[in-house]
Amino acid sequence: MSGDRDVDRNKRSWFERLSNLLIREPKNRDQLMDVLRDSEERDILSSEMLRMIESVLRVSEMHAREVMIPKSQMVYIERTSPLDTILPLVIESGHSRFPVVDSDDIIGILLAKDLLKYCFKKEDVTFNINDMLRQATFVPQSKRLDILLREFRINRNHIAIVIDEYGHVAGLVTIEDVLEQIVGNIEDEYDIDEEDDIKKHEDGSFTVKASTTISDFNDYFNTEFSDEACDTIGGLVLKGFGHLPKRGETLKIENYRFKILHSDSRRIHLLEIRQIK
Repeated sequence: MSGDRDVDRNKRSWFERLSNLLIREPKNRDQLMDVLRDSEERDILSSEMLRMIESVLRVSEMHAREVMIPKSQMVYIERTSPLDTILPLVIESGHSRFPVVDSDDIIGILLAKDLLKYCFKKEDVTFNINDMLRQATFVPQSKRLDILLREFRINRNHIAIVIDEYGHVAGLVTIEDVLEQIVGNIEDEYDIDEEDDIKKHEDGSFTVKASTTISDFNDYFNTEFSDEACDTIGGLVLKGFGHLPKRGETLKIENYRFKILHSDSRRIHLLEIRQIK
């Protein structure tokens, strides 16, 4: 009998809690999430819908610095570069938009589609990169992602240059980078735990996130790679390749062989590292 009373009491407690949540408007984000999670438990919302809503709320608390592509991993075009140099870079990287640099200053954005008329010349067309530049958008590192996404949509813009507190370029962020925070990344067999930057395997190899700082890498492997030109190990590898590498490409730096495990059209994500004896 006491068991039945406990069950009835639990049912009333659950019903009272649910009723209170539904009757009154949520006063804060925690109360809102309680309502949403309860809706998911009652199959009103799917787990995927709940995850996306949680991601949207999380994006409103994130800033550009958290998702930007660091300057060391940016693929850019020098204003003085000839067309024969630019076209292979565009094709190799697979990007659709490129910052154009003049004496370390970003003077505009070049769209890959604007180069199409130069790929198969059927008439005499003079290439002048200055005539093709689109205005660059600059945002501070502290820019909130929900505001940035709204500005991307309103201005029909897809890329913004991120600057630090001194006005120096810190990286870039695209609309895809922001949307990935909502819909998520496609995981593959090389993904490692979110909290791990370096993971050792039984065969003696290591899986390393490209975002790992060179300082942390040096501490772990007892190396002395310079961080003057690059902040991350991905930036160091990118500089060594001289182009944005594809999955499977390898590079030897001192006594280590770096293999690209995961990269996309914008950056390196994951590396396999083996020590060369």
